[in-house]
Parts: sequence; structure tokens; C-alpha cells
Amino acid sequence: MVTGRSEKARARPRKSGREPEDLSSSGEPADGSDHEIEEFRYQVEDMEDEPSEPQASDRPDDGRPRPVVHRIELDDERIDQDAAKVVRRLTRAGYEAYLVGGCVRDLLLGRRPKDFDVCTSARPDDVRRLFRNSRVIGRRFRLVHVLFGGGKVIETATFRRAPDEDDRSSGEDLLIRNDNVFGEAHQDARRRDFTINALFYDLERNEVLDWVGGMPDIERRAVHTIGKPLVRFLEDPVRILRAIKFSAKLDLGINPETYDAIVEARKALARAAKPRLFEEILRLMREGAAHRAFFLCWETGVLDVLLPELSTYLADREEDDDRVWQLLQEIDRRTIEAGPLDDVVLWTVLLSEPLREACDGARDRVETAQEFLEGVVDRLNVPRRIAESIRRIVALMPRLESGRGGRFSRTPLYPVAMEVLDIYRGALGDAAEGAFDAPDGPNDAAALAPSGERKRRRRRRKR
Repeated sequence: MVTGRSEKARARPRKSGREPEDLSSSGEPADGSDHEIEEFRYQVEDMEDEPSEPQASDRPDDGRPRPVVHRIELDDERIDQDAAKVVRRLTRAGYEAYLVGGCVRDLLLGRRPKDFDVCTSARPDDVRRLFRNSRVIGRRFRLVHVLFGGGKVIETATFRRAPDEDDRSSGEDLLIRNDNVFGEAHQDARRRDFTINALFYDLERNEVLDWVGGMPDIERRAVHTIGKPLVRFLEDPVRILRAIKFSAKLDLGINPETYDAIVEARKALARAAKPRLFEEILRLMREGAAHRAFFLCWETGVLDVLLPELSTYLADREEDDDRVWQLLQEIDRRTIEAGPLDDVVLWTVLLSEPLREACDGARDRVETAQEFLEGVVDRLNVPRRIAESIRRIVALMPRLESGRGGRFSRTPLYPVAMEVLDIYRGALGDAAEGAFDAPDGPNDAAALAPSGERKRRRRRRKR
């Protein structure tokens, strides 16, 4: 089994001279006009274990591209038995079926996968006929959810292929808008985003099938795109955030060519679907590696595109001001210990420092916070519910710090606000006291009032 130790293969910026002691003291945000890309390239150390030798396949030659086959017996205890049942029933029925994607990657890296996906040559209706405990979902591309006890779902998809040139937009626009054509196993592997996510595991033969060079990247612990990185990022800019997520979450390095392409293609993120960007940013914060993920976003210039408010704050802060990184580290600690935090808590903590700076000295903290958030809401399609909650929490934080919750303490948002305050205290210690200290503004009532509450009408005087 191929495994790796995180302390053996940390991604490190290649810099001249002495290496910094922590992430928060190294690197500068990318500049679009003048970026020394070599300064931030990542090196990846080889794993201690010798890579497994690929074996000659005894599969029949049917004229299709043949994968490199690695005979590796993965740990059965880490393989979900319900997913194995789905694969085996499909193969007994005469179809190709494999474990694919993130579960194979995690097993090879010695991690326990959160979920298991199955890919098969069977069409959705064929899968549905084989499993009475299943349902077909999706409009753009139909796939099958096979349902098991306890709410477990094994997602089973039919092999797809990448769109032909005729299916794409004309001109220089490479953005994929149509990706719903059935294909074969080798085509499905090649249409995926990163090599480490395109490995197929054959349960019957104990073989990893590799059409894209994913096993060498697993052994090098490197994130690398399938095909030319710049083209793949322009096809789907959200892949930039996925590359950063995998690097941070799995403690992997980023292939230098892939890293350069992230910097070059980062402005294409402005063309991606806003709800997808919002969700991917949340995923960066939910994985227990928010500190490293957002440092990579800032270092590559991605943060300039997604959250210029936060990026500007980081660029202008005092040299010894590490508050943002300390807050993200505290989020990571709590996530690892107790699971993902509430979305409002995550977004409030992420934006709290630039928001605090914007509201400092403002006569109307509520109005100032609202103006600050308008750009974020428009750029990332942040739900108004979340934006309104952030506005109220930040506006009321001086009162909460001094223990004057008032009637706000009887609202559902109060525990969320107190968790934000608790994260500040856990991250900054004594320095958290008075972090939001400010005189009560004349419009505190606006923050205390539920969102959208209208002003009360004056009572008519009795005649």
C-alpha cells in the first residue's frame, strides 16, 4: 500500500536566503503587472517508501487506450462495504465498475475517505433496475444515488467523456458549458481535473488503473492538472480553488507548472458562477486547513479577485499583525476537534478584521458594515441571510464584549455571535479584549432589530 507522512512532504515556498518560521511572515500578494513567480514555486519531496512497480495487465486488448496497472491491495477496513457491494453487483451483471476519485486518492495517501463514489459503464436506468434502493437524480447529467441505512448514499455515475471541440464555445473562450456526454472509462479519467483524482480501483483484481499519470503524483505528493494547467483552469476557473483546497487539506505540494497557471489564470475566476465560488470558499474553511488555504489564495493573487477587501487589509497591515492568520488557525483547531462550524461564524470570522477596521470610528457601524458587505455580496452571491447576520454581529460586537447583549441575547443569532467572540478570545488571548471597542453609535437599535424590521409608527395622540 502506498502511504505518505505529512511531515515528510510539506509544500514549501522556494525563497532565497533564510526560510521564514511560519506562513504568516512569508510571501507577498501577487501583482498582476510584476510577479516574480519563481519566488513562490513549490517543491515536493519524494516519499520514503519506494513506489510500487506498475505491472503488465492481463486484460484483453480491445483497441482502447490501456492504463498503467498498479497491483495494490488497499486496506479493506477503510473501504466502505456498501460501496463495495454496489461495485460487485454491477460487475456481476456484466458492466465495468470501479471505485473512483477522492476515495481512491485518500486510500492511497493513507487517509480514511469521507465518502465513496462509483463509476460504471452501466447507464442510469440500468443501475436503477439493479438497485431497488436507488433513485435517478440530475437534469444536466443523470446519475444514481444508491441508498443505504442511516442516510448513506453511494453516488454511482456513468462514464463520461470531455466535450468535443464542436461542443465548446467559439473563439478563445475555453469555458466548458456542456459536459454531459456518456463515454468510456479512459475518457472519464481524462476529463477529470487533477491526476490524483482520476485513479480507478478495481476491487476484483486489486488494481489501480491509471490513464493520466496519477500514481507518480500520489508518490510525489503533488497536485497537478490533467493536461495543460492553463487550459484546464480557463475551461473551469473553479479548479483553481480546488487545487488550493487539495494542497491545503491533504498537505500536498503544487506542481510548479500548475502553480504558475494558477497565478496566470486567477482573473478568470471573475467569470465563474458566483454560487460555485461562494461554496468553494466555504469548503476552504470547512476542511480544517483554512490557514494554509487562504495563505495560498493570498500568495497567488487569487484573494485579490475573490475578496479584495481582505487582500487589501493583509497588504496594508502592520508587519507583526498576524490576527487574520491566528483567527484562521483557531477555526482549524475547532474544526478538527468538533467538525465544521456554522457558515455565519466562518464568514464573520473571515471578514471580521477588515470589517472591524472599516467600522472603527464610524458614527453608524450598521450602515458602514452594510456598505462594506455590498461588494462581497454582489461578487460572490452571498445569501442575504448570511450578509445580514454578519452585519448585525460586527455592529453589536462592542456591546457583546462588555456583556451588554440586551434584547439581542434573546434572538437565535446571539449564540452565533458569542461563538465568534469566543473564537477571537481563543485565537488572540488577552489581545482580544477590546478588539471591537467603540462607542455605541446612535443607530445601535438598527443592529438590535431583526433584519428587515420596519420602524414602528408613531402612536396617534388621543384627542
